[in-house]
Amino acid sequence: MAPHHLPFFVPGTDGSDGLMVGTGIFLIVTIFWVGTLYWKLHSMPERMAHKSQKLQFEIVAVLGLISLFTHLHIFWVAGLLLAMIDLPDFGTPMRSMADSVERIADATPGTRPAAEPEDESAPAGHSGAKAPAKTEVHGHA
Repeated sequence: MAPHHLPFFVPGTDGSDGLMVGTGIFLIVTIFWVGTLYWKLHSMPERMAHKSQKLQFEIVAVLGLISLFTHLHIFWVAGLLLAMIDLPDFGTPMRSMADSVERIADATPGTRPAAEPEDESAPAGHSGAKAPAKTEVHGHA
């Protein structure tokens, strides 16, 4: 004589086990959730560098890939530190200096560099000639 109502964790007579099916679904969902959490954590330095438009974005991305494939966490830590640090922009001032040196090198000796165009906002009465400097008056007490 079997009881009429069995607890939920006891499998039925047809062989179906609801607890095992529920546990299997929970396990699969948990594995996918932990995997997603791992990927988000692993790509955190790359997302930080991309969000703030860092110059070293590619280096951070490569360090993340190296740490993923080699399982050496030092590369991930280096990528995280590099993503958090603002490297100064040396390229723009150096390019400006190089352009200036190139302009100086192209100038022929003994000639003045080409004059810059006149400012169009100057009053119409001025022809662009500079007025003589004021002379100091010594007669005042």
